[in-house]
Amino acid sequence: MTDLTTMTAGRLLDGYRTGEFGPVEVARAALERAERSSRPEVNAFVRLFPDEALAQARAAQERWRRGEPSGPLDGVPVTVKDILLLRGHPTLRGSKTVDPAGRWDEDAPSVARLREAGAVFLGKTTTPEYGWKAVTDSPLTGVTRNPHDPSRTAGGSSGGSAAAVALGAGPLSLGTDGGGSVRIPAAFCGVFGLKPTYGRVPLYPASAFGTLAHVGPMTRDAADAALLLDVIGVPDSRDWSALGPVGGSFTAALGGGVRGLRVAYSPSLGGQVAVRPAVAAAVRRAVERLAGLGAYVEEADPDITDPVDAFHTLWFAGAAQVTRRLPKESLDPGLREISAEGARFSALDYLAAVDVRMELGRRMGRFHDTHDLLLTPTLPITAFETGAEVPRGSGHRRWTGWTPFTYPFNLTQQPAATVPVGTDGDGLPVGLQIVAARHRDDLVLRAAHALYASGIASAPQARGR
Repeated sequence: MTDLTTMTAGRLLDGYRTGEFGPVEVARAALERAERSSRPEVNAFVRLFPDEALAQARAAQERWRRGEPSGPLDGVPVTVKDILLLRGHPTLRGSKTVDPAGRWDEDAPSVARLREAGAVFLGKTTTPEYGWKAVTDSPLTGVTRNPHDPSRTAGGSSGGSAAAVALGAGPLSLGTDGGGSVRIPAAFCGVFGLKPTYGRVPLYPASAFGTLAHVGPMTRDAADAALLLDVIGVPDSRDWSALGPVGGSFTAALGGGVRGLRVAYSPSLGGQVAVRPAVAAAVRRAVERLAGLGAYVEEADPDITDPVDAFHTLWFAGAAQVTRRLPKESLDPGLREISAEGARFSALDYLAAVDVRMELGRRMGRFHDTHDLLLTPTLPITAFETGAEVPRGSGHRRWTGWTPFTYPFNLTQQPAATVPVGTDGDGLPVGLQIVAARHRDDLVLRAAHALYASGIASAPQARGR
């Protein structure tokens, strides 16, 4: 039998239907991987729930035995970033300022949908404090490392989720993305990550980072992400900004292929970004494969300039709101710095940033009048050394300096995914970013699925497996 921890959720469900294997042996295998990835060399988990997970798996196995699965993910192991509420367990958000002894009696909307679908919860994954940066280390849990090379970062802020999926600790994980926090670690760890259109996956409690913050799937491939989005992408009354029901299934739309799609390939956003040659080469090969599959591909840059100052205003102000009543001496020093900066912005500064955001959204809306998809590198680099917010010697001050392809699409609320399309000379994964107009998550998933089906997209083998 193939290693159960390398199987997608779809493959596991097929095995449950035929009786080839059951949820209990799958949960045990995933927990063994989770135990391995919770050790210091990777450190992907805040806590694991082995007894609870096995009890859920046994219940799922009995339902499958009776031919009565409770939902579309019955018995599939999942993990949850420790930003999202999971009933019965503390959500500490990477911070020593959160009291673990709280009531913890509510699920976040996406977690509630997973529970209804029969998922088996393995544990909560690591995050930097309040998800503030694009690498995963925190005062609470220390450093999360890359499964492909533990001397390198897993990325962030959903770094624990990306590392868990890469190591086989469950094929599905929930991450959050306010400026790239699903896509960045997914790209660094060689897994699939999707930031859906804002509001497609309800979020509760509301994020202090406002409408920059998305919840999204982190999976082994695009088909699993579509399956997961079908489950979690439904309205929840606790989120007033959630979108209405989807008219159809993301899974059913996967087979549409890319023939005839109008695709823009922007290697460097019009020369604004210096991309490492190995990254550029891997991305270009994947773009050429899409052209070979029938997409109309042209090099074209969206008419945008780097909105980093506006993003900083919104992001740093959100950090100031998160931390305003917290003991500053207990915080990550970087979070303390951006919070202090954010507290100095005026209401007019904030509204000026909103104006930049709206203009960026207008320009991208017009761009998608003539292009169905925009392709870019997910990141201009591969994973760098742990213990630093920015690569040493880069000259960048904050994490946004090395993530110029990701945060613009949080400002515009568009769906954007990262697909693993190769490795650099050190064996570190490279990601291709696929972006579509708002509400066209189906096109992002279709294009990504076509790359997986063609063989150019795949999860590289993590050294820690």
